[in-house]
Amino acid sequence: MGINNIVIREIQPHDNAQIERVIRACFHEFKIPLVGTAYEDEETPKMYESFQNKNDVYFVIELEGEVLGGGGVKPLKDFEADDVCEIQKMYFSPKVRGNGFGKLLFEKCMQAAKELGYKKCYLESAPQLKAAIHIYESFGFKHLNGALGNTGHFSCGVWMIKDL
Repeated sequence: MGINNIVIREIQPHDNAQIERVIRACFHEFKIPLVGTAYEDEETPKMYESFQNKNDVYFVIELEGEVLGGGGVKPLKDFEADDVCEIQKMYFSPKVRGNGFGKLLFEKCMQAAKELGYKKCYLESAPQLKAAIHIYESFGFKHLNGALGNTGHFSCGVWMIKDL
């Protein structure tokens, strides 16, 4: 596989079906609950349309026309401060894991969050996603004892935040 041909770019309308497949496959692979997670979010099948506001962005990782992962930044839903964003829908195909692309995409999301004017970055994860949680910790994210905002993801047991 030509790993050097990897492109990280903003999502386009034709990416929806591919990124939906990547997201949903991770839930089965890691045995993450399907209820109370991104698996059942109404935006998962329409990621392009869900990230078209002035204060959000979603990036995909593409290799030779195939979308193999993605992640985005959005305002934290139903949170009192409007300067807190959430990094969300960050999932990767096994084809690109372990090559540093998750870290690159995460850095791109953090930079985008700063450029969009956010002061804090929040995320939720599942305890099964140990490699992802390790990356978040390496970026200085701190664990919280409970959820912030109202993401609807009651099956996520890991909550983290970082000052930008």
